[in-house]
Amino acid sequence: MTAPPAIQAEGLIKVFGSNRAVDGVDLTVGSGTVYGLLGPNGAGKTTVVKMLATLLRPDGGEAQVFGRDVRREADHVRELISLTGQYASVDEDLTGTENLVLLGRLLGAGKRAARNRSAQLLEAFGLTEAADRQVKQYSGGMRRRIDIAASILSTPKLLFLDEPTTGLDPRSRNQVWEIVRAVVAQGTTVLLTTQYLDEADQLASRIAVIDHGTVIAEGTKGELKASVGLGTVHVRLRDADRRAEAAEVLERVLGSEVTLDADPVAVTARIGERDTGGPGAVVEGTPVTELAAEQAALALTELARAGIVVDTFSLGQPSLDEVFLALTDHPASDRSVDAEATEQGAAA
Repeated sequence: MTAPPAIQAEGLIKVFGSNRAVDGVDLTVGSGTVYGLLGPNGAGKTTVVKMLATLLRPDGGEAQVFGRDVRREADHVRELISLTGQYASVDEDLTGTENLVLLGRLLGAGKRAARNRSAQLLEAFGLTEAADRQVKQYSGGMRRRIDIAASILSTPKLLFLDEPTTGLDPRSRNQVWEIVRAVVAQGTTVLLTTQYLDEADQLASRIAVIDHGTVIAEGTKGELKASVGLGTVHVRLRDADRRAEAAEVLERVLGSEVTLDADPVAVTARIGERDTGGPGAVVEGTPVTELAAEQAALALTELARAGIVVDTFSLGQPSLDEVFLALTDHPASDRSVDAEATEQGAAA
């Protein structure tokens, strides 16, 4: 028989008063992968995780973790999972070693086994030198690392990481990313929620974009990027006074909206329409990459004819940020105060 997916959810609903925090979410997460749940604060990500981790009871729909129902078989589900939430779950007054040994003992390990596992994880996560310091003295990145270490004291089949790098500096974020990759390499499935588009781009093999409690798009990174166009043209002009004219030329030639960048001499435009079929697709006999190059060349030619000098030019795939903007009409960093308050209440 075919093994069940790590997560299978259909029509998940959660209501808080008059707010439908989660409104009919469907998810299928394969084993041994990183699956990204991408969306702004208040989109419903944490509430979805809480239901899948048996901490909130769904008001509608069904969900299974490795074939176990999250409502009827909650105890079995909890044996298979671990959760690292948005806030540190370790005791700040204890040292790194004391935290891990305590949690190991609570999980049923003997004293020696708990100490050995603690030392192993502290070394793997680069925390050996800080092992005997109180966690309150740790940096933000160190706290996230000790948090994740605590989550994998006994290797879970499924690890929920709820916005694990929020507030971290770039170096600490990269360290957490490496830990996530190492965990998956050992066979654990990871459901990663994040509002950072580059984090989903770096780690997730498949991504669901969630907004206002609903999944609005799902697929691989390449599929999501290709769904909003063949590519993205970035043009930097010699003369800032010609930018408005250049934008009109690009909009006319490419037939898409042009964005005026923060740089006063730069403009960005998408090439082609949505639903091109993903990477490697063919439109009317021509690969989409060739179509993108042809349209970009035509745009440059028309700019030259108008006497607009281009200093630099680049052609690439749309970013996940552009995907999110195209799908939702607002960037992923937008916050809805009411929605965020609802979701934080769900997490409490």
